[in-house]
Amino acid sequence: MTEAPREPRAGSAAHPVAPAVPAAPEPVDPDLDPGPRPSAPATRPALTHGQAPVLAVVAAGGALGAAARYGAALLWPTAAGGFPWTTLLVNAVGCAVIGVFMVVVTDVWAAHRLVRPFFGTGVLGGFTTFSTYAVDIQHLLRSGEAGTGLAYLAVTVVAALAAVWCSASLTRRLVRGRRK
Repeated sequence: MTEAPREPRAGSAAHPVAPAVPAAPEPVDPDLDPGPRPSAPATRPALTHGQAPVLAVVAAGGALGAAARYGAALLWPTAAGGFPWTTLLVNAVGCAVIGVFMVVVTDVWAAHRLVRPFFGTGVLGGFTTFSTYAVDIQHLLRSGEAGTGLAYLAVTVVAALAAVWCSASLTRRLVRGRRK
């Protein structure tokens, strides 16, 4: 048995060792203070400096939106293995309301700074439920309803995008018509 030829070692005549080159300094962000780096991480400002009210209104709005979604699920339950019409409708309606709301608060009404986090992120974020959408798809696939699951997967995305786009477009047209 013959042995495979060996590669020459670093530092031998075939591969001389390169002299050590000093490393280039790390690039520095020009917006940062070039002073000494702190030894401990900087502390964050307390939540009372403007973030606590936002967090509170998002939480309150989210509770209201989630309660409304839960109520819809109780009123119109989905049968096991059936098409989740209630979740589809909730998501489409929520996206349509988001479209109207965003046009109103950006083009028409100078809302208080907490209105958007409360209603847009909180209420409508809690009302629309893309996590339940994902769980519904998983249940449909596990129960052997792959066709229904894939249809639901596609229809929900198309319905949600169409709802937000149509409602925002229609609202912009109505707003422009009223201004003339």
